[in-house]
Amino acid sequence: MSRFESRSDAALLRTDSPEAFGAFYRRHLGWVLRWLAARVRDRELAADLAGEVFASALKARRSFDADRVSAEPWLQVIARNVLVDSVRRGRVADSARQELGMASLALTDDDIANVDVLIDRARDRSPATRAFADLPPDQSAAVGARVIDEQDYAEIALSLDCSQAVVRQRVSRGLRAMRATLEEEAT
Repeated sequence: MSRFESRSDAALLRTDSPEAFGAFYRRHLGWVLRWLAARVRDRELAADLAGEVFASALKARRSFDADRVSAEPWLQVIARNVLVDSVRRGRVADSARQELGMASLALTDDDIANVDVLIDRARDRSPATRAFADLPPDQSAAVGARVIDEQDYAEIALSLDCSQAVVRQRVSRGLRAMRATLEEEAT
């Protein structure tokens, strides 16, 4: 265990140490992989996306505001943006990794088995988390930005590169789908 393992996420992100970011990475990699794997249903693709998520987080670590949000929603927004961008481009963007000189994640057989375990654990989440996880990436990005991050529609439209009307529609559809899923599970 490194000297950084017991530090808060905010302290890890404020520290200019590869070991500190490594501790942050180890702390959050499991759920980020689960979240991505539940959406793309491909463990290698989820690993590629996770690499870009953490490279993007490393680049954006100075923007993390622990007084406003915890690390998980902050990382989830980054993951959602990476996922939406990859869907839009038809490939995993690797600009953040390239800019930082990071190689792609190379998965061993043990890593793949661990990703499979993480995917299986993802099925045991709360009903609201499962309903959110089942949303298409475009709706997930819009709902997360509006409800979790409390961004206004103009800001979301700019980050998702679409109109405010489209964002409103995605949020509305996403919340309606989540409500239907939760009501179905309650009966």
